[in-house]
Amino acid sequence: MRTIVGFVITALLVMALSYLLPGIHVEGFIGALILALVLAVLNAIVRPLLVFLTLPASLITFGLFLFVINAVIILIASWIMGDKFHVDGFWWAMLFSILLSVFQSIVGFDKQTGRD
Repeated sequence: MRTIVGFVITALLVMALSYLLPGIHVEGFIGALILALVLAVLNAIVRPLLVFLTLPASLITFGLFLFVINAVIILIASWIMGDKFHVDGFWWAMLFSILLSVFQSIVGFDKQTGRD
């Protein structure tokens, strides 16, 4: 049940951010729900691989390179989603990923563990 609530919270935040950021385009709430699912899968499968492969860069930048990894995950999700979700560029993806993480923390949903 918490997973479903987490997907709905993420979808609502994605919809809100798409209205606030002109470089982020989402087609409806269903598209936002699908995006939440795609992001969950990418964060579970691709993110650990990217973190491992870029470990030296993350260590040198004291973890700040993880922001780049998050932006790359958003760009991959945009590529997978096609017309349902589109990001205008890397910097929009970076801003979107930062704001999504901040707002998920504010509403109390931890995207890493799925706990409220």
